[in-house]
Amino acid sequence: MRKATEVAEKALCFQAKCGTVIVKEGEIIGQGYNAPPLDKEENRTCDKDFSPGKLKYDRTCCMHAEWRAIADALKRNPKKLKGSKLYFTRVNRNGKIKKSGKPYCTVCSRMALDAGIDKFVLWHEDGICEYPTDEYNRLSYQYIPAE
Repeated sequence: MRKATEVAEKALCFQAKCGTVIVKEGEIIGQGYNAPPLDKEENRTCDKDFSPGKLKYDRTCCMHAEWRAIADALKRNPKKLKGSKLYFTRVNRNGKIKKSGKPYCTVCSRMALDAGIDKFVLWHEDGICEYPTDEYNRLSYQYIPAE
């Protein structure tokens, strides 16, 4: 989780600073933070008005940290993804860990499941929770936002 926190500090998103590392046999095989595509300011749209019909997680222009970590791992060594663990965290403006909510992002859960990632790890109010990725995926579909 410490390395995911370090990666999250690099995030360029205006809405949340998130970081992800993917680990297999003690080695980091992929990492990513949330930011506009290609880390380019001209790809940023989160400072614009969005349609009220857009879902909360789709109101950002940023690539999710999980997507970038999976893409990074695929570039490095795609065979290592099978059986790996994905660690996700958020940080506040001071770089301190913010507790994650329960599993909710169906896009991230589907990508992790399809990539062969075995476990999805979050730090909740209950402590660090490790989910089998298929369970995380199922739980993400049960999530109902408070909006």
